[in-house]
Amino acid sequence: MIDTETDHNTAAPAATRVSAFSRHGNFEPPIVVGSSAALQSLLRVASRIARRSAKVLITGESGVGKDVIARFIHSQSKRSGQKFIAINCASVSETLLESELFGHVKGSFTGAHRDKVGKLQQAHGGTMFLDEIAEMSARMQALLLRFLENGEIQPVGSDAPAIRADVRVISATHRDLAAMVGKGEFRQDLLYRINGTHLHVPPLRERKDDIRELVAYTIRRCQLPITLTDSAIDALERYGWPGNVRELQNVIEQAASMAAGSEVTPADLPERVMVIQHRAGYPGAERRRRIADDLYDGLTSGGYRFWEDVHRLFTSRDLSRADLRQLIRRGLTATGGNYRALLQLFGLEQEEYKRLMNFLAAHECVVDYREFRQMANNASAK
Repeated sequence: MIDTETDHNTAAPAATRVSAFSRHGNFEPPIVVGSSAALQSLLRVASRIARRSAKVLITGESGVGKDVIARFIHSQSKRSGQKFIAINCASVSETLLESELFGHVKGSFTGAHRDKVGKLQQAHGGTMFLDEIAEMSARMQALLLRFLENGEIQPVGSDAPAIRADVRVISATHRDLAAMVGKGEFRQDLLYRINGTHLHVPPLRERKDDIRELVAYTIRRCQLPITLTDSAIDALERYGWPGNVRELQNVIEQAASMAAGSEVTPADLPERVMVIQHRAGYPGAERRRRIADDLYDGLTSGGYRFWEDVHRLFTSRDLSRADLRQLIRRGLTATGGNYRALLQLFGLEQEEYKRLMNFLAAHECVVDYREFRQMANNASAK
């Protein structure tokens, strides 16, 4: 059953709550917010996929709501009355992940004080959601592949006959699995197994029609006593949202705490939202410093990605050559003039060194590393 909640301030569908009965009582029906053509098209395809039994691979940038789509698929499937169990593969170590998925027997390793039923066995008849599957180690990939091939579970330390489980597996990642296969970082046979059907969740910058509804939903959900001015909403709609829906929700909560009263204006929004839009608002050097600091903080924290965010801002002319050079200077200051160390600092792979240098050279943005080496040497000599 689909029940549409209406935001009376905008007189538009603000959230779609998908109701699903589970006799296990563990499943929280998802609320999918937005009425953009891109999102509605995604939900129509997801509904068709849900009625089948194929495994699903969901891709998309961090923060777009891949977990919400996974829950939506489960809620629309024949398994909706059974358990939906999720695990983030990036949040646990290899040893713990094996125990979490397959279970273990008492005494199988230090700290195994009792038998434990794994999540795959708990999800029998239902759905298992493997978030950030690209972060699995090679060994865990092999163990998962074996389960997907025969449905058998062997708890850690057990020599008893394998247990069989009927589980629909939905996987998700923000990474390019095909590229990882090419580099030998992800098993090709496992990719074939998990990619029974593929869904890509578009980033928020490609469905900006959803921003007003997401803002209204966040205000209601968090019970924030605020309203946003039209100019504040316009600013949100112009921003690129590298952190997607998750970043938008954080921005609204932050703005609520910064506002002097109940009305949020552009002045109450975080600087990163406004700084690129107000290119002429500061003297040149100060504006470049602010932009470089914001992008640097985003890259080093993982909130931004170089090719998806910095490169996109540059090619769309929201970022000037001087801005990009200032960002590189900030990075070289931190690495002591080492361009290869800049790769790790900015979340790039070592194999991307040549691509980065070619990009900078093509746009006359290569910064001489020698002054930063000298600064690092002088600092170490003191």
